[in-house]
Amino acid sequence: MSTSSSNSSAGAEEQAPRKPGTSNEESSHLLEAAENGAKYGSRQAVKIVKANENGSTTPHDQENLLGNMVHASTENKSKKLPQYVAALAAAGGAFAAGTVLGWTSPAQPQIVDGGEGYDFPVSGTQFSWVGSSINLGAACVCIPIGFLISLIGRKLTMLMLVLPFLVGWAMLIWAPSVGFLYASRFILGLAGGAFCVTAPMYTGEIAQKDIRGTLGSFFQLMITMGILFVYAVGAGVSVFWLSVICGIIPIVFGVIFFFMPESPTYLVAKGRSESAIKSIQWLRGKEYDYAPEIEELRETDREIRENKVNLFAALNRPVTRKALAISLGLMFFQQLCGINAVIFYSSKIFLDANIGIGSEWATIMIGIMQVVATFVSTLVVDKLGRRILLLASGSVMALSTTAIGVYFFLQDQDQSKVDDLGWLPVASLCIFILMFSIGYGPVPWLMMGELFATDIKGFAGSIAGTSNWLLAFVVTKTFDDLNDALGNGGTFWLFAGLTVLGVFFVFFAVPETKGKSLNEIQQELAGNRTIATTTTTATTTQAVNGQEK
Repeated sequence: MSTSSSNSSAGAEEQAPRKPGTSNEESSHLLEAAENGAKYGSRQAVKIVKANENGSTTPHDQENLLGNMVHASTENKSKKLPQYVAALAAAGGAFAAGTVLGWTSPAQPQIVDGGEGYDFPVSGTQFSWVGSSINLGAACVCIPIGFLISLIGRKLTMLMLVLPFLVGWAMLIWAPSVGFLYASRFILGLAGGAFCVTAPMYTGEIAQKDIRGTLGSFFQLMITMGILFVYAVGAGVSVFWLSVICGIIPIVFGVIFFFMPESPTYLVAKGRSESAIKSIQWLRGKEYDYAPEIEELRETDREIRENKVNLFAALNRPVTRKALAISLGLMFFQQLCGINAVIFYSSKIFLDANIGIGSEWATIMIGIMQVVATFVSTLVVDKLGRRILLLASGSVMALSTTAIGVYFFLQDQDQSKVDDLGWLPVASLCIFILMFSIGYGPVPWLMMGELFATDIKGFAGSIAGTSNWLLAFVVTKTFDDLNDALGNGGTFWLFAGLTVLGVFFVFFAVPETKGKSLNEIQQELAGNRTIATTTTTATTTQAVNGQEK
């Protein structure tokens, strides 16, 4: 039913004389509308449902609270396919970033110590800086990109990132010296790191809450697919052609994403309500009743403007500090769970197991496992929830790194002790990769786009992204020093211990965001747990009633 017809119906009800015997029916009708409004996290709906449970509302009070929400009681037909298309298009940038991350693995044998990849020599130490330069580039761009997102929008920002991708790949393809390799990888890191902030934010703002987790997981899925793509292509072509192919991918992304809509949240914040309505209709379908959602966005924007504070005051809000602590904690434990160490030793583990798999095929197998596990995560994250995936992921990863540590400890003591244990590190590595890709890989990036209020999301998300890339750089550059100080086994046990701490952190500090609107999440972080619970309960009641009808 269209919005206009709904409003007309509401107007007719207001003009009709109210009979004493119909008050309960009208109250039921209005509360049903409130429950429908709760689907979008509407504060008005929360007030109505909560007040009704307390028995403190009259039909007149309910009408005043509902205002123009009566139309929400009509059937609201929402299409989800366009949301999947837009999220996948945005994740195309993540695919491009994945090719940047995976490039070093197939390129190293062709470049280092007399390889034929370039006309100049590259030592192992120099190549380690080539590999880690992207971490520095990504760390440097995260905070500036947060301001750019708020200034020109999510869509235009991502389209502009095609340029640094092209420049970086062009410099890498025709690099005349090692210095150009450093610079090109740094620029590619700028583009990749910017996507790690922008894409999750865009996806979180275009998706309805019942599929937001799935769409948010597309980001990590496409990164792993980009890595696997480079592993597979790099096994059969030279570094030159591998880089050329990777340089074409950002162009394809730009062409596709050009036709996607801007985030409705950003458009409302800029006072472009008509454009926001068109964006919502593109994402939800023409038959979708956009009024409750657009009103919620306007109300949120009005509250932000009325309580507008400077950047540092916004960061100092208790709810922002809590969200930032959670996001930084998740990024910390994501990087210090040992993922880089496991990937670094993967070829050695497969070779020691003596199962006839070369290093190239070992990396491809790891890439396949990452893609499959991350895809599984997209299917279950909105069903099982974020917390259960993080808790299961962390617990199993800690056991896996402990087992790998035992293997390397025994190997350092006496090689003969592990002659029959080649299966142990291989099994542990595979389980670790699978569980990381299900939980700690995608969920921290997904939650980064959920935890922050609109007015601080760009900057706070950038801080979280910067910390992630800086931690990745530190772990990569200090890994050899840790091995020298603690031994291979001790290093993996250190990662296992940190992962156990991460499990406790998730259990005690990380809230569940499954099935909650962005506004409900803010309410829960602020300590209003009963309001968020009431709204979620109302939504569940609506779904049950809908099935009964």
